Amino acid sequence: MNIILLGPPGAGKGTQSARLVEHHGMRQLSTGDMLRAAVKAGTPVGIKAKEVMDRGDLVSDEIVSELIDAELTAMGPETGAIFDGYPRTEAQAEMLDGLLAKHGRSLDHVIELGVDEDALVERITGRFSCAECGTLYHDTANPPKVEGVCDECGSTEFKRRPDDNEETVRNRMGVYRKETAPILPGYEARGIVRRVDGMASIDDVTAAIDAILEEA
Repeated sequence: MNIILLGPPGAGKGTQSARLVEHHGMRQLSTGDMLRAAVKAGTPVGIKAKEVMDRGDLVSDEIVSELIDAELTAMGPETGAIFDGYPRTEAQAEMLDGLLAKHGRSLDHVIELGVDEDALVERITGRFSCAECGTLYHDTANPPKVEGVCDECGSTEFKRRPDDNEETVRNRMGVYRKETAPILPGYEARGIVRRVDGMASIDDVTAAIDAILEEA
């Protein structure tokens, strides 16, 4: 099973990917994570990518393709792949089709986690974490049991990500729409696009994704 998970930042792709890994033994292929790992490991493609990034340039589609190719080779044919946030352009979509075919794979589903922009802004801007142990909280959905005190470690120090603000979140939404719009028609023509309500509870989203996977 090979799937693409689409959705703007904060839609829950990371959470759902982790559940797919745990429950279905799939492998999450996040290009950012793979890039960092390759650079850290000093692999041939990692060295090439580091040279590009050190110049302040964007990593090319060709380098990303090499990363995915290496990962698919290492995984073996029996492990399903989750492409998280990739592809983002029509060129990348074509490249991914070629890579999957090379490894005797095909794309089964493109699953988009749909969100309400205003609700997503509230979800993201309300996030904060314990500065000591990293436990995650939310102003309204999941506040500490005792205000100002971490449930896990008792710390009274908390922090918020500086980019978890309304302007940044709405800008991310705009970028996502601009990037994703061109690749969806091709996948829709193949009949493999499925949409899930990303604003539902985490368990409900997981159940909806599981139902889609069972269609194959």
